Amino acid sequence: MTRMQRGGTLFFLLLFLSLAVLTIVLDRSNRLQPVKNLVAQVALPAQEALTSVHDRLADLRRVYVDMRACDAENEELQQLVDQLIIENVRLREAEIENVMLREQLNFKQANPSIELVSAQVIGRDPSNLAGYLIIDRGTAEGVGVGMPVLTHRGLVGRVTETAPHSSKVLLITDPSSAVNALVQESRATGVVQGLVGQGLIMRYIQQTEEIKPGDLVLTSGLGGNFPTRLIIGQVTDVTKKDVELFQEAAVRPSVDFGRLEMVMVLTSFEPIDFESEQ
Repeated sequence: MTRMQRGGTLFFLLLFLSLAVLTIVLDRSNRLQPVKNLVAQVALPAQEALTSVHDRLADLRRVYVDMRACDAENEELQQLVDQLIIENVRLREAEIENVMLREQLNFKQANPSIELVSAQVIGRDPSNLAGYLIIDRGTAEGVGVGMPVLTHRGLVGRVTETAPHSSKVLLITDPSSAVNALVQESRATGVVQGLVGQGLIMRYIQQTEEIKPGDLVLTSGLGGNFPTRLIIGQVTDVTKKDVELFQEAAVRPSVDFGRLEMVMVLTSFEPIDFESEQ
């Protein structure tokens, strides 16, 4: 460092010390108060702005923390809702199954002379053109070809094919199905056949017979392929023409075939010469 530089440094040091001493003296004598007030007035807006920015940043941080906590709480609540929905579905399914089993039990108790095997529907005709079901009972459970299949509401159909633990059931609504039947009130007889679209029609009813909408249609037992007095459905319309030899009746099935889940196989009934019809 040169001599001139050392002199300049010493000068500024002495000047700084002098100003510091002067400032202390003036401050103790309160002569700096006007200066302090002026500085405070000038600095106040900046200080308020800095304080406002700090407060806003603090608010944003609190909002962010609250949002993270809210998201975590919402996720926990959603998981709880999902668990409750699953549990509710399970309980509802168990309730529905209990109702079905209770209905089957009541039917069995009301008909103690017949032997029934409960079965679950495990398959359907995917095209809806052929009316059949697949059930989870077969020869191992005593199910045989030709046995009637029903619910507590009425006749479903009959077994056409069997395997050890499954069977195929032809529905009475299939166009190839035919069931000898009678009208409960008038005792008029005829044949109930299936229609495309899960409908039924009762044909070959004598023109002299009196039938009307609302009459119940039951199995007659003629031909020996079904037992007597199983409910088939209810007459909804009658077609009677003088030029025709027979009259016909539209029949609404007593069974809701679109919602079948459980059925019963009448294993104590042996059909007469069922194979000859196939």
